[in-house]
Amino acid sequence: MRRARFARAVEKTGSQKTSISISEALWFGLRSPETSDEASLSDWRVTGLELVPVLLGVTHILVTSACMFLFKSRGVGLSADNPIIPAALAILIDVLAAAVLYNRKRLNIPSHAVVRGLCVYLTVAGLIWTWFGWAIQDDSFLYPMAAAPIAMSAGIAMGAVVSIQSPPLIIVNMITSAFAAVALSEGSLVPLAVAALSLTLVAYSIAGSRSFIAAGRKRLNLDAEARKALNFVEEFENSGRGWFWETNGEGTLSYVSQQLADDFQCEAPELLGRQFTDLLSVDTSSGANEERKTLGFHLSARFPFSDVIVSAASDEDIHWSLSGNPIFDERGRFLGFRGIGTDLTEQRRSEQEITRLARFDSLTGLPNRAMMRQTLDEALRNATNRQKGCALFLIDLDRFKNVNDTLGHPVGDALLRQVADRLKSVMGEHGQVGRLGGDEFKAVLPGTVDIGLLESLARTLIEQVSRPYSIEGHRVVIGASVGISIGDPGRCTADSLVRDADLALYAAKGAGRGKHCFYEASMHSEASDRQVLENDLRQAIDKGELWVAYQPIVSAAGEDVCGFEALVRWNHPLRGKISPEKFIPLAEECGLIGRIGTWVLETALEEASKWPDSVRIAINLSPIQFNDPNIVEIVSNAIARTNVRASRVELEITEGVFLAEGDTTDETFAKLKDLGVRLALDDFGTGYSSLGYLKKAPFDKIKIDQSFVRGAASTTSRNSAIIRAIVTLAESLQMDTCAEGVETHDDLQLIRELGVSHVQGFIFGRPVEGLEARELAAKAVVVADGFQCLREPRQRLMRRAMASIDGKVQEVRLRNISIMGALVECDVSVAPGTRVAMDIVGAGPVEGIVRWAQAGKFGLQFTNAFQMSRLAPKKQKLNDVQMLSPWYVEKKASA
Repeated sequence: MRRARFARAVEKTGSQKTSISISEALWFGLRSPETSDEASLSDWRVTGLELVPVLLGVTHILVTSACMFLFKSRGVGLSADNPIIPAALAILIDVLAAAVLYNRKRLNIPSHAVVRGLCVYLTVAGLIWTWFGWAIQDDSFLYPMAAAPIAMSAGIAMGAVVSIQSPPLIIVNMITSAFAAVALSEGSLVPLAVAALSLTLVAYSIAGSRSFIAAGRKRLNLDAEARKALNFVEEFENSGRGWFWETNGEGTLSYVSQQLADDFQCEAPELLGRQFTDLLSVDTSSGANEERKTLGFHLSARFPFSDVIVSAASDEDIHWSLSGNPIFDERGRFLGFRGIGTDLTEQRRSEQEITRLARFDSLTGLPNRAMMRQTLDEALRNATNRQKGCALFLIDLDRFKNVNDTLGHPVGDALLRQVADRLKSVMGEHGQVGRLGGDEFKAVLPGTVDIGLLESLARTLIEQVSRPYSIEGHRVVIGASVGISIGDPGRCTADSLVRDADLALYAAKGAGRGKHCFYEASMHSEASDRQVLENDLRQAIDKGELWVAYQPIVSAAGEDVCGFEALVRWNHPLRGKISPEKFIPLAEECGLIGRIGTWVLETALEEASKWPDSVRIAINLSPIQFNDPNIVEIVSNAIARTNVRASRVELEITEGVFLAEGDTTDETFAKLKDLGVRLALDDFGTGYSSLGYLKKAPFDKIKIDQSFVRGAASTTSRNSAIIRAIVTLAESLQMDTCAEGVETHDDLQLIRELGVSHVQGFIFGRPVEGLEARELAAKAVVVADGFQCLREPRQRLMRRAMASIDGKVQEVRLRNISIMGALVECDVSVAPGTRVAMDIVGAGPVEGIVRWAQAGKFGLQFTNAFQMSRLAPKKQKLNDVQMLSPWYVEKKASA
């Protein structure tokens, strides 16, 4: 029931209902208020009742004083018929009630408790006053029959006056009055008259109460709306988004917000009385019709206006948007304008900044991706109109990620700003440089198609970007790779030009970074083939196309097998055997190296578990695998699952691990060593700072790269000195050494003499399947088998030539061509020692001496070393004709 009454009260208050029921009017003051509005109305009502005890007290004092003059004698004692006793009690109660009401706020007495207390007070006071009327009816008064009606009439009249505002009080007062009339009157006429009067007063009080409650609720609603509006005004003004203004009929300010005064560096009252038009001026730069009209026109015409752009009549660059409406009274008399103003200053600055950010990179200040695309589109359109080509550079920074990872992003940001300055300096007036994001940049060179100029710019760009940088005390060195595409006017689009440059950039990175590359048509087919190969590689493991080969690692001293290196191989169902040099980089690029590496690790350890306990297994870890946070757990689980002794596992890690060195690199090395596995530095000497790596990383073995091993026995090679230095370094660091790529007995003998501890190469065996590796591991010893010395590479394809033999021209066929000689098939017999001159089709003339001869063929030793590149098919230079002699130039020449 209480919730229902509350809901009804809220509904009535929210809808501003003014219809009040009789029941609600009767019980209004007695019930505890359920809403704040009801409490406010009750407080208002009680405020009007605070003088009730005072008025009644004054009445009691006056009537008591008048009656005292009517005593016959002064001999009345302290008995019930003594009127002084009830009179004193009535006055005492009046004083107490007045004191309580006076201190009710301090005593924190709620309004409904006051009304209830007044009801009790009126009842008690009425009964005591009835006692007083009864007491003055005896013979103690000169006119007893006149004094009693006067006293009772005064009490009834004053009670009605003070309680008429509250129905509960008037009801209590009238009931008490009726009781007094019955008690003091001998007939029935007076009680009936009092009853009739009481009903009339009660009805009047109820009607007045209903009007009071309705008017009070309406006023509360209006006050709430006014407070809400005032709060909105204050919040709006304090938010700084706008301000209010008002003028009188003469156009002078009668109200203005403080925000406007702040813009003029004064207080708001100082602006009052000034002409509004003196403070503001219209910004005529806008093209809208309303904005071309002056503010004075709107004000003088008394015409509403909206969003008129104005600026302050000051030196500050301040702008507002003004809206206003004329004010008229009920008689149509113009009272002035009232409106709002919105500050546009920050908005305009923000719009300018947004426009700048939408077109330029916030870090380097260079045009961003969207701006560069627009520049490229405009360059191509202009190229079509001018019949002049356009070139595009895509620039990618090399080793930039390492700077961010080691020195932090603030240093990386500073580096990008310096790189941007160098790029702008290199390009100059040749083209526009922009940043695409990250470490990628783009340069558009409109009208530039000269291959020589483009190559010169690309080389200079790479050279300048690769110069050392000094940032916050750090010396930073990075590089750059550049992809270049050239578009003919009217024959290419921006998308195709960007795609071609991207393919050229990919080729430049593949060529070893720090290089530039022009787009060639073959790159597109290579990219498509790479995409197909990537899709096939994703399914290779599930289809069983990948397998692990094992190449023996032999002790250099005794030729006994001490281990195998696990090498992944791929037999494609359509392409056949695919070289690891082709699919391993592809796996690293597309994110498959982790899955493939884990599979190789598990497969190799499973096979190694079947070998003798003295034979180790060497497994390569890609830098991407090594930097995997879970690599230690992966290795540990594989060792535990296969029960291979950890010291038999040798993980080969290249120097590429250190190029992306972070805080976790040393931690990963330490955890791997805690497992008990061995660590080997693979391809030693081919990286950047190998000696620094050896000082930090806990390697057990150094693998000498095959580029230092092959041909090391040659008297013209300095590789033996390099190998000797590596062996000395390894012995000083108590590390083993392993020479890779040993193929000849001469190289093997040199390796042994230099003190290398292990040998790996074709001389002891090629990579084999697991079953053969198991058999080799069981034999324990292998025999070196190979050529005595290094044979030069040979071109086995047959080539035709016209040879001059003993003065006669004869067609011959050449096979097994090397830099030293070739096998020649000839129908004419030739004696050893004969000098032969011939012209190889597609390769040019050569001379030589016949060293041996058989029926139908002989061996020819070239007089001078033959350049094998002469046998390679000639590649057409990209765009050499289009760039140096474009179609539209040829067209003009022919015309």
